[in-house]
Amino acid sequence: MLKKFIGYYKPHLKLFIVDLVAAISASLLAVFFPYLTRNLLKQQIPDENITMIVVILGLMSLIYLFKTLVTYIRIKWGHILGVRMEYDMRSDIFRHIQKLSFTYFDNVKTGHIMSRISNDLNLIAEVAHHAPEDLIISIGVIIGAFIFMFMFNTQLAFISFIPIPLMLAWGWIYGGKMRSGFRRVRKKIADINSTVENSVQGIREVKSYANEELEITKFDMVNVSFKKSKETMYSMMATFFSGMQLFRDYYYLLIIGGGVVLIFQGKIDTADLLAFILYLGIILPPIDRLKNFIEQFQQGAASFERFIEIMDIEPDIKDHRNAYSLKEVQGEIKLKNVDFKYKTSPEQILYNINMNVASGEKVALVGESGAGKSTLVSLIPRFYEPQAGTIYLDNHNIMNLKRRFLRESIGIVQQNVFLFDGTIRENIIYGNYQADQQDLEEASKMANIYNFIISLPQGFDTQVGERGIKLSGGQKQRISIARVF
Repeated sequence: MLKKFIGYYKPHLKLFIVDLVAAISASLLAVFFPYLTRNLLKQQIPDENITMIVVILGLMSLIYLFKTLVTYIRIKWGHILGVRMEYDMRSDIFRHIQKLSFTYFDNVKTGHIMSRISNDLNLIAEVAHHAPEDLIISIGVIIGAFIFMFMFNTQLAFISFIPIPLMLAWGWIYGGKMRSGFRRVRKKIADINSTVENSVQGIREVKSYANEELEITKFDMVNVSFKKSKETMYSMMATFFSGMQLFRDYYYLLIIGGGVVLIFQGKIDTADLLAFILYLGIILPPIDRLKNFIEQFQQGAASFERFIEIMDIEPDIKDHRNAYSLKEVQGEIKLKNVDFKYKTSPEQILYNINMNVASGEKVALVGESGAGKSTLVSLIPRFYEPQAGTIYLDNHNIMNLKRRFLRESIGIVQQNVFLFDGTIRENIIYGNYQADQQDLEEASKMANIYNFIISLPQGFDTQVGERGIKLSGGQKQRISIARVF
């Protein structure tokens, strides 16, 4: 999984290097302030060296200005790096979703898919930006600080090092627990999105049957589950952060106590102790960064796992290696000994179906609900594939034909018509984006919807609303027929 995540940095390697250089520069600059302060207190002020005092103060001012510049670069371009990686991931997952077979969409809720495309990728982008620079700044500052601290006094430096492994161990232990908590929360958010989407899309049915309270009850169930997951997660976070705060407080006490003992022993002076306390103020923010890094990384890792889950799903239906297209289509359809059942259902939907439909012939499939009429039609463009038997188009086995060719050659008007949220024009030319105005009008006339369209104030540019809600059922059906023409 880590290898796949790192792969998204490659197209933006230059930007990533700029971000890292800015982060490293910021970490190196931070460790010089206590050193310069100690030099002032221990050497220049006692020696009354005004020139060096001015030089050191000027140097500190320049460091502040340069630190401001690299901070600007890090924040701006680091976030842009995250945004561009998020864009790449969102493009990849959307393209991948377009490839997946109907079987996937039969079993996965739309709200869950939306959650992974929006919320999860936003978290991943934050990790992509913050995680590397937080890690580098933290490690760089801690190592740099301890180099100077060991130069000043080895004993107090060793004392200063004692709490760090304990703090990191605490973060590691509770980081794993938080990761599982964040994963549960992401799943619950997807459940909420799915419930809301389902209720809003079916709002007319909800109101028609006066079932508002039922929908509120259903939403409350997932909402309560989400609340409990977040409460559990925040309990773990509270333990994690309060434990880290305790380590921080005792860290200061340990340094002050150890420093006082060493002063009494004559092994350090007050300037050295002050420098150590200043370095402690420099070391603790990176430890906070590492703490935030652990929390953010766990969230991002949980989200990236969900991203990879989708990306690793292969479509059930693929073109064969030597798949081809036909130059002309006559339209003859043959089914020989076709069997089919859905993967999620134990029942056999179609069994030993044999049928011939000549080119130009009109055929009606008649049967009770659930008999397999729609299923049989869905097999011809290879939305699903039969478990046995063969389907031919103009005496060519459709398994040997390209899916894109098949679907471009077959027009389907579904029982439940779907119109995209856009104009009538956009919905009709969806069948062929190269169609001109004459084609558009001709298709509308063939579907017997032209007179209605031109009677509208905005004609073909009339908005149909989400799922065509501004039109009647018959009007949506005719626009769908025009789209096929």
